[in-house]
Amino acid sequence: MRQWLVAREVGLSDKRKDVVRDVANAAVESPSSNAEIAAFLDKARSMTPAPGKAPGKRGRLVFALDATMSRQPTWDTACTLQAEMFREAGKVGGLDIQLVYYRGFNECRAGKWASDAEALAGMMARIDCRGGQTQIGRVLKHVRAETKKAPVQALVFVGDAMEESVDALCAIAGELGLLKVPAFVFQEGFDPIAEQAFREIARLTGGAFCRFDPGSAAQLKQLLSAVAVYAAGGYKALADLSKSKGGPARLMIEQMSGN
Repeated sequence: MRQWLVAREVGLSDKRKDVVRDVANAAVESPSSNAEIAAFLDKARSMTPAPGKAPGKRGRLVFALDATMSRQPTWDTACTLQAEMFREAGKVGGLDIQLVYYRGFNECRAGKWASDAEALAGMMARIDCRGGQTQIGRVLKHVRAETKKAPVQALVFVGDAMEESVDALCAIAGELGLLKVPAFVFQEGFDPIAEQAFREIARLTGGAFCRFDPGSAAQLKQLLSAVAVYAAGGYKALADLSKSKGGPARLMIEQMSGN
């Protein structure tokens, strides 16, 4: 899998004041795939247990999608990967997922919180792509609002473009970082403007960035499953997944149990 970048943690200080400076001074590094994956796994270690999840409470994960027309060519592949993630999370139990997507003219929809994997996969299958501008800011604001109602353990976002103010997006991302909501941002394609924004969103929230392409489909499926399982059951659930499936989950648990 190519080009992982782990986001640095957002402290409980005045990070939001430095958002614009961070964007201007951010140096985009290009370490090897192994180094980037290792960095992501090391980051996962610092997230134990799942942030904001009280014992006995269900985990909550927002799964957000860019459903504009530019994603149509690979939409079916994306739906397959996302459906697998829902099913893996469903095996663990204890996780509610909310599907959010934007498309068309000012259309941004959020579904109901659900735990049934097949129902979520069915919802995915009914979404079709339509032309329109990106609405990432509305997604981030929605997650912020949901988190203030009840803790959200993670945001997963899949998109290929960014047509908004990066400064405005980073300001909201900084707030999500303070709320301990990590964003796992997956970029389809190689748009440099989108990449800069996605990396900053991941960095400011304490999450991670990854390239989304057919060559990394198998690993992405495993990683998405691991993120969902972690949000649902924390460290123990991830440890159980690593024993049964190995792969990214196994490497993640090795990092989390190290030192």
